[in-house]
Amino acid sequence: MPIVNIQILQGRPEEKVEELIENITDTVAATLDAPHEAVRVIVTEIPKTHWGRAGVPMSKLAKNK
Repeated sequence: MPIVNIQILQGRPEEKVEELIENITDTVAATLDAPHEAVRVIVTEIPKTHWGRAGVPMSKLAKNK
């Protein structure tokens, strides 16, 4: 049973997360010749305050744009 674990920044619309799960499932099933029912996708949304780039939380970087 393939298990895919994806981490993304929190804040995307639910529909986009659902689309991501569907697309990843399709790709893994096709690549591994596995049935769709066997593919598991775990999406973990990380708060922007808990994700940093270049030593700065994304919550502060987003405000500077």
